[in-house]
Amino acid sequence: MDKVNSLIILDSRRAKLNGLYPAKLRITFQRRRKYYPTNYDLTVEQFEKVFAKKVRKEYQETRDTLDSIALKARNIIKDLPKFDWRKFETKFLTPRTDIMSVYTAYDSQIKKFKSSGQLGTAMIYRCGLKSLSAFSPKLTFDDVTEEFLNKYEAWFLEKGNSKTTASIYLRGLRTILNIAIEQGIITKDNYPFGKRRYQVPATRNIKKALTLADIGKIQFYKPVGQAESTAKDYWLFSYFSNGINFKDIALLKYKNLRGEFIVLERAKTNRTTRSNGKSISVFMLPAIKAIIKRQGNKDKATDSYIFPILNDSKSPEDERRLILQFIKTTNKFMKRIGKELKFEMPLTTYAARHSCATILKRSGASVEFISETLGHSSTSTTRSYLADFELDTKKQFAKRLVP
Repeated sequence: MDKVNSLIILDSRRAKLNGLYPAKLRITFQRRRKYYPTNYDLTVEQFEKVFAKKVRKEYQETRDTLDSIALKARNIIKDLPKFDWRKFETKFLTPRTDIMSVYTAYDSQIKKFKSSGQLGTAMIYRCGLKSLSAFSPKLTFDDVTEEFLNKYEAWFLEKGNSKTTASIYLRGLRTILNIAIEQGIITKDNYPFGKRRYQVPATRNIKKALTLADIGKIQFYKPVGQAESTAKDYWLFSYFSNGINFKDIALLKYKNLRGEFIVLERAKTNRTTRSNGKSISVFMLPAIKAIIKRQGNKDKATDSYIFPILNDSKSPEDERRLILQFIKTTNKFMKRIGKELKFEMPLTTYAARHSCATILKRSGASVEFISETLGHSSTSTTRSYLADFELDTKKQFAKRLVP
């Protein structure tokens, strides 16, 4: 790497109104020089006395402060694998108490999520921040070691929290550290996650899906009241529409109806480059058309929502609140229906999506086809949906071994 020089100098090119000159830190790299203020103004004579071999008592404090500024710069340069002006300035110009605070980094990331409309992710990070700060009120990046992570995980689980939640919060912290590495705040040598280091708890929920016979029971169930009828319609709409997510149902507009198909891009992926504009096409079965006719808005303008779930409010907070209420209400009444039908598993909005995937698998569809149908970015996500199907298959084959 090309040599980087750092030096405290007196910028005597132009005196200030008080007749003094500013003392500055000068960084030189590849023939380029940049100057950074130190908040000290001195005469040429005073500067010489500050940096004399034997410093007089009245100049010692100034000398110590300027030496500490120079040392800070040298240490930052030393820690950078490759010198970069932006990374140097990020670490040098930001007060250490701010730059080294994990919670400052959390706040910054939460603001980014909110500004991009990712309110759910922002809420998860906010909960993770609250949990970590309860365990360690003043947490710096230097504090996040393998030992710290093991202690935090043990403390979190001892309080009766689930391993799944611990995994979610710790993955968030891992992301915060990865961003800190990208910004040059910490180096990879200080990274506590990974192979032979701390590993985020692996969780695997055994998911249960309904059978085709169960779907028939729901379809022919006679609802008690309008609320049950509406919840049943939305649940079946999700199931028949390739297991469409309930947020996507709320966001559907009449312009998404194209001939015999509903064409949409998942709200979960349309902000990412991974989606690449890839859309999902849902063939409109007669059942889907009937539900749109029963529950759909009368205003069928191309930019109107199909279902009366959202309003014209442009606020992401309002949109999120209405969608969460939509899911909560549907879950409430579908659970009632599930109990009436004596299902062992809770009948939730998620069950519609998972049951769609599993029933497709049982009917012989490939994992790749199901992945495309659900709008997953990879087949690994789809395989996790199908975990219970694989277990059921193993169980059936095991029974065949018995004479």
